[in-house]
Amino acid sequence: MINVKAFDNVLSKIIKAEAGIRKVILVDRTGLTIAHVSKFSYFPIDVDGVGAIASAVFVASEEQGVNLDLGDLDIVSSEFGKGKIFAASCGKGILCVITDNDVNIGLVRLVLKREASEIEKLLNEFLSEKIQFPTSAAERAASAADESMEDNLEEALKELEKF
Repeated sequence: MINVKAFDNVLSKIIKAEAGIRKVILVDRTGLTIAHVSKFSYFPIDVDGVGAIASAVFVASEEQGVNLDLGDLDIVSSEFGKGKIFAASCGKGILCVITDNDVNIGLVRLVLKREASEIEKLLNEFLSEKIQFPTSAAERAASAADESMEDNLEEALKELEKF
């Protein structure tokens, strides 16, 4: 069973890799936030909103590359007056990094590529696990009754076949 904190550990490693990285968000390809870490608690943003938009931009850019036969998309970067946003594929997820303007872009790209493969492995393991929900006594009794009814029906069919 995968430790859900494993995502936080990898994201924490990313945020510590370069002084200019402010926030790291992991989302799925539909834009739902899986995990996130922030270097500064006073850096308030709508994590879910930013993650959803980063996912949409990445998936749209990926589709554009497919239509133009450009190959696989590695990283999408958006540069603004006060910072940058990078998004990279990690299998079934998208890794989003928000940085200061003076960040070392080469280092951020290297960290994204290196850690994306680790996150992809974690996501594959996490998503392949079967979730077992606890069942109540009533659900177990209903299941047993269904099995008993199936047994009775099979016996009745066998009796009918004798005629």
